[in-house]
Amino acid sequence: MRLLLIRHGQTPSNVAGALDTAVPGAGLTDLGRLQAAALPRALAGETVGSVHVSPLHRTQQTAAPLAEHLGLEPTVHPGLAEIAAGDLEMRADDASRAAYAGCVAAWITGDLDRTMPGGHDAHAFLERYDAALAEVVDGHGSDDTVVVVSHGAAIRAWTSLRARDVTGDEGVRLGIANTGAATLEGSPGDWRLVVWCGEPLGGAHLADESALDVTGEASVDR
Repeated sequence: MRLLLIRHGQTPSNVAGALDTAVPGAGLTDLGRLQAAALPRALAGETVGSVHVSPLHRTQQTAAPLAEHLGLEPTVHPGLAEIAAGDLEMRADDASRAAYAGCVAAWITGDLDRTMPGGHDAHAFLERYDAALAEVVDGHGSDDTVVVVSHGAAIRAWTSLRARDVTGDEGVRLGIANTGAATLEGSPGDWRLVVWCGEPLGGAHLADESALDVTGEASVDR
């Protein structure tokens, strides 16, 4: 099976560096809508069997052009949501962003017991994200391709911890811009990272280098 984990398009919170992880979350910026509109062409070579999204508006808005192009109805899975910021929710100060990034980096490098301030540890995150992806792939065959539009920190952490060919030191250096993607092949419990596309799938011209984008940025902070 081929699993495409695509990060949502840009939001105002991404630009401002705000830790916006709760439902429903912000919608897309003008650039985010352009990033989403580029997905059908960017994925023209993929035979996509289904499209899946989180409950946050930005993933649904990002998936809409692709789903419409394919004639598919996206399925919403609560477990595909972003890693919850807990007490740091909607904060945009340097200390809060560093605390969030440091916790995610610690998870990626093996400290699964570390807890997000006012939030959960990596075990809780993996339990709900694994369960959501099990729902996503259920009923699909080994030759099928599925698209999941999810979130930066969630994609970075899950791929680093669940792809058998990614080490913690490698994973912590994986950054993912809005509409960047991880392409994996395999099945639950045996995933292999095939391609990591840190730039927007529609092309580097759709990236915003000035955004304070903590959930998608690579980090070596612990």
